[in-house]
Amino acid sequence: MYIAYGWPKLLSIDSSSPQPVVHISVVQAGWLLLVTATQVQVWSAGQHSTKLGQYKRSLESREGSNIYALWGAKDNTVAVLTSESYLHFYRVKVSEKELRSSIHNNLNLTPVSVVFATSVDAALYNRTVTVSCIAGDEINITLGLSNNCLRIVSWNGEVLGVSDVLQEFVSTSDASHNTLETNRLAVSPSSLLHQSSFSSSSRFPLSPLSVGDQMKIQNRTSRLSQLLVSAELHLLIAIFTEGTIALCTVCRKVSKQATEITPERWVSVIDAVCASIAHNEQFLAVGTRRGTVEIFNLADSASYLRTISLIDWGYSVEDTGPVSQITWTLDNRAFAVGWRNRGLAVWSASGCRLMCTIRQGSLSNSQSSSSRVDSERSMSEPMVQGVAALAWGHHAYEIFAVERGSTLRFFEFRFAKSSASQNIAGITDIWQLMHGADRVLLVQADENSDIKCHHLVMPQPYLWDNWPIVHVAGNDDGNYLAMAGRQGLLLYDLQTKKFRVFGDVLQERQLHCVGIVWFGKIVVLCNYRKSTNWYELCLYPRYHLDEASLLCRKQLPGKPIAMDVRQDYILVTCAPFDIYVFKVHVQGEVSSQKTATVELFTVRELSIMSTRKSPLAMHFVPNFGPWSDGTTSSWDSPRVGTNIHNFINLPGEAAKQPTRCMLLRTNGELSLLDLDHGNERRLLSGVERLWLSNDRATEETDLIKEDPCWAYGPQGMQVWYPSYAANVIQSPSVRQLEPELDFDPEVYPLGISPTAGIIVGITQRLTLSGALLMPCFEPTPQTQPILPSILWHLLQRNKSEEALQLAKLSEGLPHFSRSLEKLLFLVFDAAMSSRRRGRNIAVKRTVFLLLQQVCNLIKYFPEYLDVLVSVARKTDSRHWPELFAVAGNSTELFEKCLEKGLYRTASCYILVIEKLEGSTISQLSAVRLLQATLEVSQYELAGELVRFLLRGGRENEAQEKEVGENGNGLMSSLSRLTISVPWVGKEENYAIVKRTLEDHASFLIGKLELRELVVFVKATHFDFTTFLRTERGKEARLDDFASALLVIGQNLCVEELEGFQDAQFLLSHMRTVGFQEWIVVLATLLRQVEVLVETFQGDSRLWLAYSQTLQGSPIFAEEYRDLLVALEHELLATNL
Repeated sequence: MYIAYGWPKLLSIDSSSPQPVVHISVVQAGWLLLVTATQVQVWSAGQHSTKLGQYKRSLESREGSNIYALWGAKDNTVAVLTSESYLHFYRVKVSEKELRSSIHNNLNLTPVSVVFATSVDAALYNRTVTVSCIAGDEINITLGLSNNCLRIVSWNGEVLGVSDVLQEFVSTSDASHNTLETNRLAVSPSSLLHQSSFSSSSRFPLSPLSVGDQMKIQNRTSRLSQLLVSAELHLLIAIFTEGTIALCTVCRKVSKQATEITPERWVSVIDAVCASIAHNEQFLAVGTRRGTVEIFNLADSASYLRTISLIDWGYSVEDTGPVSQITWTLDNRAFAVGWRNRGLAVWSASGCRLMCTIRQGSLSNSQSSSSRVDSERSMSEPMVQGVAALAWGHHAYEIFAVERGSTLRFFEFRFAKSSASQNIAGITDIWQLMHGADRVLLVQADENSDIKCHHLVMPQPYLWDNWPIVHVAGNDDGNYLAMAGRQGLLLYDLQTKKFRVFGDVLQERQLHCVGIVWFGKIVVLCNYRKSTNWYELCLYPRYHLDEASLLCRKQLPGKPIAMDVRQDYILVTCAPFDIYVFKVHVQGEVSSQKTATVELFTVRELSIMSTRKSPLAMHFVPNFGPWSDGTTSSWDSPRVGTNIHNFINLPGEAAKQPTRCMLLRTNGELSLLDLDHGNERRLLSGVERLWLSNDRATEETDLIKEDPCWAYGPQGMQVWYPSYAANVIQSPSVRQLEPELDFDPEVYPLGISPTAGIIVGITQRLTLSGALLMPCFEPTPQTQPILPSILWHLLQRNKSEEALQLAKLSEGLPHFSRSLEKLLFLVFDAAMSSRRRGRNIAVKRTVFLLLQQVCNLIKYFPEYLDVLVSVARKTDSRHWPELFAVAGNSTELFEKCLEKGLYRTASCYILVIEKLEGSTISQLSAVRLLQATLEVSQYELAGELVRFLLRGGRENEAQEKEVGENGNGLMSSLSRLTISVPWVGKEENYAIVKRTLEDHASFLIGKLELRELVVFVKATHFDFTTFLRTERGKEARLDDFASALLVIGQNLCVEELEGFQDAQFLLSHMRTVGFQEWIVVLATLLRQVEVLVETFQGDSRLWLAYSQTLQGSPIFAEEYRDLLVALEHELLATNL
């Protein structure tokens, strides 16, 4: 998995004479080869991207401009094809001088000289034929001619021969599927639509070559546009200008005769423009004119796998244009895609979008002029004009990309990646790991339990000599990290936040790490010793890094490709497939105060000969329980050439030795390996990442007895149990009903945190800063609970008691309530789906039994009432009878909510009651709930209940239909209802609501709880003015002005904005009904001089009593002095 981080670096190619870039690639020598129309440049592709040398020639040369280039590693040769079909050869020679840096003396940058060697007329002086494309391997170069012939040239420029097999293949493709001389069927492009397993409408909607069910290719225009050569797969792939692709095999005897190229078949695509081969995975990624990428499986006759596109993010071919560049990472775990008009993206092999330069929601090219791109966006968005050339760095820590139309926009994007061998789901939720060239990215929870990504940058002195970081491992308790670059070893204490390195630089330079694992407090390092050309295991204590503190050294017979640790055993797998199990015997305590003695005993050797793919990761599994089950028929037969040796010299060693391990191959095949006989039991295919539970004893693992396994691939996230794997695979109808674990298609899972109950994933976010023009790529964590899936599997296997105990242990997790809700929703939805799809009776019975088990499980927890009604809100009301027939009577559930004071939850049950038990019972329940909510001052909820009780006819069929279509949300249904004149026969219900509201209003006025009164009136839309005019309203009169002013002032707190607004609200109502004493009190509190003057005008006795009361009270005299002065002035002015 790869994720971009930080700001892209902008490099300068040559600002003096901008030229289009035709080729970039990173070669094994650590160089970046960049070829423009007239230049061949060599850059350093290491920690610092620096131009080391170049060769320039005149653009006016008769050979034409450069259009293609190839790198030959054998003699550091560059082959460049020109527009006039000349093939130039250049040699890259290393200088004896070194570039000196003012920053660091040991910065090894050696200049190179690019020297012209020779030139060949690739068209052989035939001007009627031109060279249209070029490809090559370590032995020779293949040229594609405009007449569809192939010309073979050596790296010395010698023409070896010409082949016309492709020309014959194309010309015979329009015939009636004639058989070639090799008796291989040549499939016509017109039959491609019939070959594929998908419909033509969905696969080729935009193809200009398809007309109805037929397609024709004109021979005179069917020209080669691109060639790809794979020496590992013995394949040559030819792409034609019309968009078709032909697969050709190359003889395994790497001969120099052109007749060894044999066309095999056409690939099921008709609008191809470029392609790239994943050699390890045997995938072919094809870029199309539609802007999509089609993935084909070369190991299965180029069968179609999946389509990758930006359609899900709202971008079509009008926005991005056709695909222009595709390139895979060296490990084939991801590939980069560049489009002709706009944008660069990185995808995992399974189809997860890992990075994209197009900001979500930004303007599309289709909305702007085709002749220019918006200047502001062109500065703030990389690759906004499309991608001209693309290349991954040597360790895939960076992508080098050149924007179309300008050589000044040469970008370097930095990436972090997670190791495919880090497949243990830790017992701690402290962090998940990714690493870049100079840092480790830790995804961990902060003090607020929010998952965030933190960057741990390595010490710069270590990076100067040992860049980049290539291996990272964390210990079991999450307190230490071990990291290794090209040389040496780094330890980091996450508690003290300190690094530990070798004190002796000479010792550090002797370590060339090829793998790291932790064994308790010991770091197990697999080292390649250059002086002796062998591999060895070195065990160092974590408290000290020095040869003097080395605990043990064990020589290995070959290069390790996988390592694992379980209990006292270390597993090491060496190429091609030799397995070694070592017993670690520790005598004493590993600490700085005491000296421990460590010995390694070889207890098992296993050599397997197989034609299947090599291992990517291997992990021990327990010998007991489901891992030890399996009949003989479920295991593959032993491999030919399997040799097993057991060294059992220690007492009782045979019973303790691990006998099973999980094996993940590079092609995604997951199997269980028997270390006793070399047999394999295949479990899953298409696995990209695997997580196994840590076998350290915990309360959960002791309880469940069997831990789940987690896998991620093209089918998304999956969970399964070893003992149940066969049943799941053999029962697809039930498998389709399992809980979904998929993230969004732009979130890649990093790992499992069992104690936190979540899957941790990572996605890209783009942020803009006002100080910088370029966006910043920010890896952003996302989580998803795993409890629903585990509970699903336990209940499906009739382990209700274990499921209940696990749920109780998980009750304190932040996602617990959400997990229960998701579990119930998924099971209920599966039950309804099984009914709609007409599944067989056994499946229906199984699913409905599972629904009953889930409801019984959730009833043990207080969240049950909320969870149940939340699920009801998300489902169609037509299915409520089935849900509550299993979950419980809706009226009884409503009563439980009232008893527990869960009034908000109780309100959600009202519509359920009406649907299931009738409107009469629902209205009585609503009245009871209204009274209860008024007592506890939940006025917002009371207002919703009032609108429900006084709505304009729930029985209306149209409204019934609207509720069913617009959401099954109960509270939203309540909120949509408005007060209206009650229907005939509802007068009694209206009277009950009116009386209930009036009683509560009288209570609040009597207690002078005026702020609550205002909230009550606004929330329930109570007609307060009409109420004040009634007999009960007239009782709300004030007897003593001074005491009323004091109490009401303390209650309203007009100094606050909300209190001031409440007083104004009450004053307006009191003025409407003419309650003079209320007007005087409220106007005084609000300092409303105009209102008071209006009140006192013509009533000198009232003014006199008012002024004497305020002046005579020590409480009011000072506070209202300014108000009295202003009133006296206004009254004198009006001749009172």
